[in-house]
Amino acid sequence: MNALHALPTAPVDLLVIGSGAAGLSAAVTAAALGLRVAVVDKEAVIGGTSAWSGGWLWIPRNRLAVNAGIHEDIDGPRSYLRHELGEAFDAARIEAFLRSGPRMVDFFTAHTALQFIDGNGVPDFHGHSPGAVIGGRSLCAAPFDGRALGEAGAHLRPPLDLISFWGMGIASGADVRHFLNAARTLPSLWHVVKRVTRHLRDLAVLGRGMQLVNGNALVARLMKSALDRGVTLSVNSPVVRLLQDGERVCGAVIRSADGRQHNVHATRGVVLACGGFPHDKGRIAQLFAHAPTGDGHFSAAPPSNTGDGLRLGEMVAGEVIAPGPAAGAWAPVSRVPRRDGSVGHFPHLLERAKPGLIAVTPTGQRFANEANSYFDVMSALLATGHRSAWLLCDHRFIRRYGLGHAKPAPVPLRASLRSGYLQRGHTLAELAQACGIDETSLQATVAQYNDGARRGVDAQFQRGDTPYNRVQGDASQQPNPCVAPLEHGPFYAVQIVPGSLGTFAGLRTDEHARVQRADGSAIAGLYAVGNDQASLMGGRYPSGGITLGPGMTFGFIAAHHAAGVPSDFAAGVPNDFAADMPHEQATSAAP
Repeated sequence: MNALHALPTAPVDLLVIGSGAAGLSAAVTAAALGLRVAVVDKEAVIGGTSAWSGGWLWIPRNRLAVNAGIHEDIDGPRSYLRHELGEAFDAARIEAFLRSGPRMVDFFTAHTALQFIDGNGVPDFHGHSPGAVIGGRSLCAAPFDGRALGEAGAHLRPPLDLISFWGMGIASGADVRHFLNAARTLPSLWHVVKRVTRHLRDLAVLGRGMQLVNGNALVARLMKSALDRGVTLSVNSPVVRLLQDGERVCGAVIRSADGRQHNVHATRGVVLACGGFPHDKGRIAQLFAHAPTGDGHFSAAPPSNTGDGLRLGEMVAGEVIAPGPAAGAWAPVSRVPRRDGSVGHFPHLLERAKPGLIAVTPTGQRFANEANSYFDVMSALLATGHRSAWLLCDHRFIRRYGLGHAKPAPVPLRASLRSGYLQRGHTLAELAQACGIDETSLQATVAQYNDGARRGVDAQFQRGDTPYNRVQGDASQQPNPCVAPLEHGPFYAVQIVPGSLGTFAGLRTDEHARVQRADGSAIAGLYAVGNDQASLMGGRYPSGGITLGPGMTFGFIAAHHAAGVPSDFAAGVPNDFAADMPHEQATSAAP
């Protein structure tokens, strides 16, 4: 397989701006429907935030769940979303998502290189809400051998260095458990030795790891699917502005790597998939109440996600809206000093639910159920008025699970302590002094927590009370997999600050993913998907995968609309349907 392409010189049918999972979903689907498709990205790599993500999609009623005997009526997820979203429930878009999501999965499974593994044991975040389930609504890309990309693999965004191990992605589930248990059981040690040995061999021979998992596998599989379908993929190609024929969007002005501007015409339209605005300080100042100057918010998304898609949409009269209570996908992050003097942002997604950790504000008081979702924990911190907090644990915990960027045994803690990322105290009082936490209050908080934790109880926040809490915990800790006392010094702490995995505010769209003006009319030829589209979830976070699931689904929907084909077409036709479909049908005028 050859490397990526130069900008197209002839008109295409569909131009996709951005190369995350949502944009690639639109591109692959459109190409399979017979359209000529080009994808451009301003970065030198393909994958956007998706390539750094866990790769999970929330798709209720998906084929993998059905095949496992998990059957539910569409009223189940519809009821859950209606309860979770409240007045932000957009009936038309929700219906399009719930009906097209399973079709999207069927299409990619049957006709592309994208294959999935099930998340049938992954619960919804809010287990006490009507319609919540304990599994069957999630799936993830299957691991992928990156060598299948050939030369083009050099342009795949590598995993986020801060959360990978020597640049090696670690999959959720059994893979993570083996790494956590490597110092405890021989089977886990053998698993880790094999994984690390293969990774080091790939690094030596090929320059990067090739056993791809999580979001890296998702993007790699979509990338291969796109290249297999003849999609033109161009990097180092920022978009300057959109082209219009009257009020219809018909292409874009793109700057190539040599600095020249090129008009790329797109007869069927343009899809905006630029990843939202997590590093656009101006829009952050406008929409994030905790960062009124644009500073003080630290996103774990790629720095190049600076709101390009939103600005392009606004330039042709698209409206940016911030539905619901949050404009961003909040997550606690810690600031990690790098050797080159830069600072990275580590998203705390996994260890908070493990037994033997608490989170406290500078006043020394807990503020949330630490085992709840990253969004809920950060929302609770912001509600206190504080702009930072500390994750605390004892020596037993950090050597068992790690703490943020500080890895578990046998990886030494020296570098994290030396850089100041990790604070340590032989006593709680010493740790409080090192962190600037109220010493008396912290000791009282830990004593109160420990009193219940020894019995497996969290009387203050009911930690371990939902299926999601328990799945994220440690099943070997009983009676509560999320609760254990902090009592084995020395004690450790990492500071967390307001961060996000992406943004929720975005361009207003309809059920076809068409960008809308303020009066609700659709802009012909312009679509927005992923984080450029105002979140389907209305500023709420009901389950893991609610960014990638709707993102890929609306990419699938947008491609069908641009092709003038009903969105139930692609899932059920033969594998070679694009070759058999008359070009006139594939490129007929979109409704």
